[in-house]
Amino acid sequence: MKILLINGANLNMLGTREPDKYGNKTLKDIETEVIAYGQELGAEIKVWQSNYEGEIVEKIQSAKGVYDGILINAGGYTHTSVVIRDAISAVNIPAVEIHMTNIHSRENFRHTSLLTGVCIGIVAGFGDKSYTLALEGLVSYLNKGFMS
Repeated sequence: MKILLINGANLNMLGTREPDKYGNKTLKDIETEVIAYGQELGAEIKVWQSNYEGEIVEKIQSAKGVYDGILINAGGYTHTSVVIRDAISAVNIPAVEIHMTNIHSRENFRHTSLLTGVCIGIVAGFGDKSYTLALEGLVSYLNKGFMS
């Protein structure tokens, strides 16, 4: 089983960016944990990050026929990007949306996700653990084929 983990804009700043909200772990730390947990679950994880919307769209498009699932933390693009939503929908690969913070307890503009409607699930509010929880859910979905 092959899973692509996509991280969007500003997530490369984890570890120094607003540690009161996002903690002190770097993106590399989180990616290492996800890769290790993926191995335990029998999944090969490929990690990738970009601050550019178009690159994220191209990465999602290139996943078709290569990956069984996608984990995505699109960062701020979650709330603004119709094109990322359309790319997820177009490739027809099960995807799980990830947020380290609870987007519904933050600023009003963060309450709306354009991605949720094309993802099989969303994990939000558990800090860096949101990633491993999302991975566990996606692997379970891919193994059992359950519908959320």
